[in-house]
Amino acid sequence: MRQRSKLLAVLLCLTLLAGMLGGCTTEMAQWLQDENAAVEKEEVQEPETAGPLRDKDSLYEDSDPTSVITMYLTVRTGNEAENTNHTWKEINSYSVYDYEKKGEDRYRVEAILQVGDENGPVEGELGYGAVTANSIVQIRGQSSSQSPQKNYKIEVKKEKGEWEGQRTINLNKHYSDKTRFKNKLCYDLMTELDGMMSARTQFVHLYVKDETTGATNAKFVDYGLYTQVEQINKTYLNTHELDKNGQLYKINYFEFYEYDAVKLKTDPDYNLAAMEYYLEVKGSDDHQKLLNMLADVNDYTQPIEEIFAKWFDEENYFSWLAFHILMGNSDTQSRNHFLYSSTNQNTWYFISWDNDGSLLRTLDFVQDDATEYGWEVGVSNYWGNVLHNRVLHSEKYRKLLDEKIEEYHKIITQEKISAMAQAYGQVVRPFAFSNPDMEYIGVTPQEYTYLINHIGEEIEVNYQAYKKSLQQPMPFYLVLPKDDGTNFTYEWGTAYDFDNENIVYTVEVAKDYTFKNVLYKAENLVLPQFTTEQLKPGQYFYRVTATNQSGYTQVPFDYYFADNLGKQYGMLCFYVLNDGTIQGETFDE
Repeated sequence: MRQRSKLLAVLLCLTLLAGMLGGCTTEMAQWLQDENAAVEKEEVQEPETAGPLRDKDSLYEDSDPTSVITMYLTVRTGNEAENTNHTWKEINSYSVYDYEKKGEDRYRVEAILQVGDENGPVEGELGYGAVTANSIVQIRGQSSSQSPQKNYKIEVKKEKGEWEGQRTINLNKHYSDKTRFKNKLCYDLMTELDGMMSARTQFVHLYVKDETTGATNAKFVDYGLYTQVEQINKTYLNTHELDKNGQLYKINYFEFYEYDAVKLKTDPDYNLAAMEYYLEVKGSDDHQKLLNMLADVNDYTQPIEEIFAKWFDEENYFSWLAFHILMGNSDTQSRNHFLYSSTNQNTWYFISWDNDGSLLRTLDFVQDDATEYGWEVGVSNYWGNVLHNRVLHSEKYRKLLDEKIEEYHKIITQEKISAMAQAYGQVVRPFAFSNPDMEYIGVTPQEYTYLINHIGEEIEVNYQAYKKSLQQPMPFYLVLPKDDGTNFTYEWGTAYDFDNENIVYTVEVAKDYTFKNVLYKAENLVLPQFTTEQLKPGQYFYRVTATNQSGYTQVPFDYYFADNLGKQYGMLCFYVLNDGTIQGETFDE
């Protein structure tokens, strides 16, 4: 190309010279005109949307999902500058909520991390022969940090090596998961599904030597079985052949509203901590694309089909949604996933995170817990999220979801889940029923066997619950009663029905959440409103049930969290104070 340009330049000069001398021929002028036309270039445009998302299959090809590796962790007190001047006892004494109350960062310690087998560190593996710290350790997780068995985040220092291409090692005990393998099972399933991004996982047997006490004869102590899960960060993006410079957010509590705390970094009122209450910044800190997407999602003058086509990928979105509906992982409505978008492209993708909330029904049965899940099943579980709500309003998108559900229902079968559970259960059982894990596993060997044998049945239960949820009205919110000086007025949002069936409401007011002693009750209400006499000071509850023409029912989003009984769905607890003020109460898990 460069030689061609030089030739054209020379010819141009010669032509000009010939013109000056009167010798420029018509043929030469025409040749130059044709050549100039030949090198015209189309304007380069950056793509606005990306294609289907594909994981890097080779990352999982040589892995054995039932293998167990051994890690040895020698912890030592470090220095104040890195906040590692703490003891191992301190690390294991505080939850995330304790740190929030103290207004301090999580304590850390220095450590030597070594990878090997049951005989000790293995030559050629991370940390072999190390005598000085190669990593830093702290607890990880949110609610799990309150558990007696902690999860750990081990960060290998730069230039100190890697394990399987990773410098962040997440060791999860999965204290609330009595199978101790559901998160891994989900990620292993995802490797077989187009449109889903998985993460590498590994069973790990952990030993810890505590040198923070100053003892000179410390020995390695057995900490039982953990699951390592690949950290989703810039390294993950690069390893999985995605754009490491793109946007990546960890969703903490995010329902696609235009939150005031979500701002550009250049905004004078930008507060990273306030923003990360909703979603943590793990990639680019240019939030303009995120803000643009949220503005469109919350703009009800634009059809959702246009908004979705601009900002999201059908295959990825409906794969993610269908997967978690079939697995019964209801704790995905507003958290436990990542949002990722490549540089110079509009498309946002969902990446799953923390899947041990899946397949809970069998455990609830074993522990004799309440097995009612209210609106937290099927599509109604996602109705409170702006994006999912708007998508599910579309008949076109409900059809796409249904097609993906049917596709996955043929892949994620009861037989497949049962076979995986049996294989993983054989790995976990020896650890679960020996020290130290047997003290905390929370089920008997017989109950564990029942879990393994029956957990696969949940797939069909979740599938049928999804089908039923399409026939039910969608959930709605209750409003705190109002006192007009004479009467109490109760109002609530209207329930939505996908088939446009008429809906009537039943409302009840009682002194306790069991509604055994109902003070007021009305049935077949067409309007979402009810009036009673003024109530005397005290605690009260009111609940509403919506029923469509086909006889399917639904309850409100609101719930009362009863001690030892969990969520009591569809009701609002409120107090009438001595001065006549009406005050509501929110119950968190």
